[in-house]
Amino acid sequence: MELLHDRRDQLPAMVSAAAAIGVFDGVHLGHQEVLTHVRKTAERLGVASAVVTFDTHPAYVVRPENAPKLLTTLEQKLELLEAQALDYAYVIEFDEARAGTRPEEFVEQVFLDALHARAVVVGEDFHFGKGRTGNVAELQRLGRQWDFEVVPLELIRHHRDAREPVSSTAVRRALAGGDVSRAAAMLGRNYEVRGTVVPGDKRGVTVGFPTANVPVPKFMAWPADAVYAGWCTLPDGQRRGCAINIGRRPTFYEHAQQSLLEAHLIDFEGDLYGCEVRVEFVRLLRSERKFEGLEQLSAQLAVDVAAARQRLGLV
Repeated sequence: MELLHDRRDQLPAMVSAAAAIGVFDGVHLGHQEVLTHVRKTAERLGVASAVVTFDTHPAYVVRPENAPKLLTTLEQKLELLEAQALDYAYVIEFDEARAGTRPEEFVEQVFLDALHARAVVVGEDFHFGKGRTGNVAELQRLGRQWDFEVVPLELIRHHRDAREPVSSTAVRRALAGGDVSRAAAMLGRNYEVRGTVVPGDKRGVTVGFPTANVPVPKFMAWPADAVYAGWCTLPDGQRRGCAINIGRRPTFYEHAQQSLLEAHLIDFEGDLYGCEVRVEFVRLLRSERKFEGLEQLSAQLAVDVAAARQRLGLV
């Protein structure tokens, strides 16, 4: 997948594309359905396949006080988009100038001038342009004017009885409730966060369960404070089962201001300080609670690790 940058790059003059557009935060099953349709449309028309996305969520520019937590960094998002076997990714640097672009200007600059679009595939709830005044009907009008197809797709559900369509908002809601299994069902994979292991207060070693402490940026979505079974991928590609605690450690800190992520890697010995790791959440094991002391905490951690082993098939 070749990367193109907004207001700088464009396809060669003789190359046209079928393109999708969206924030694509999480690249969930709904997004994947759109991208599959892009590939099929590109094959039908004999053109390249492309995706148009943003370097950050537009809400961080137009309404930062209400901007949602992100499911993926730009790096993660581009990795996931590349896995969809697209030819091009056109990344828009979303700033105040781009936020003020009128819908018809946006379509002309991005889809016509840069991508020479023959077709545009979008979700049925798609909005674009200044003040989100552009919608599917406006895009279809412009498509008739400038001779490109517009293909709106219905939002999908991850299973027949799901209460709502798959969306980034629904994934965030599942994570906020600790339901990492439902989040995974909508994403088509386990939810993952990334970070560099840093030294902690060594309490895990004291109670016999050393942990990798992984700071996660505040703008990223976190699962609810709780204990989870999951996987930790190391820099060399090893994928180790782990028991993960997200919380404020009420046993030791009465008024901690921020939750921390601590992962105990099962049957692992080694120094991970400074290592970039990926932590996946598989199943909720229990909610966070305060213990009377180290002995009670250690006993519960033994139960948590045994439960993680069982959930991950490591027994």
